[in-house]
Amino acid sequence: MPNVNLTLVQGDITEQAVDAVVNAANSSLLGGGGVDGAIHRKGGPEILAECRSLRESRYTEGLPTGEAVATTAGLLQARWVIHTVGPVWAKSEDRSELLASCYRQSLRVARELGARTVAFPAVSTGIYGWPLDDGARIAVATARSEGEGFEEVRFVLFDERSYDVFAAEV
Repeated sequence: MPNVNLTLVQGDITEQAVDAVVNAANSSLLGGGGVDGAIHRKGGPEILAECRSLRESRYTEGLPTGEAVATTAGLLQARWVIHTVGPVWAKSEDRSELLASCYRQSLRVARELGARTVAFPAVSTGIYGWPLDDGARIAVATARSEGEGFEEVRFVLFDERSYDVFAAEV
């Protein structure tokens, strides 16, 4: 098992002083609700401008589920925002690999940028309906297997229940 420094914080991902924060984005990359909306609001118009540029060039059909791409972090304390699109949970179809890919691809992008510290939200466990316990299991297992070489891989959980569920996995 790789040696990975996993930490948990209960709080606001937009307030993290890390190299890269991961945004649980939608495929449009143009903002939305939850984490996505909070990052765009607090990060300011530079993030949206870069997202629009990405939509006009590389991702004309939107960012595919499970993929990741970076932009500036604008007014956030981080240097970069890594946008990833989580899968919508479906009882009738196992999309676990797509969720794991969000974490794996985000860490790949962070590594390419030279980021040493990365903060993740609980991707897909909000409006996309992924069960929190399963989302935590996938997130932590993927970070453990793919996070070697980072000084810190941080999970920023919005509420106490989410924190407790992730803590049981770490």
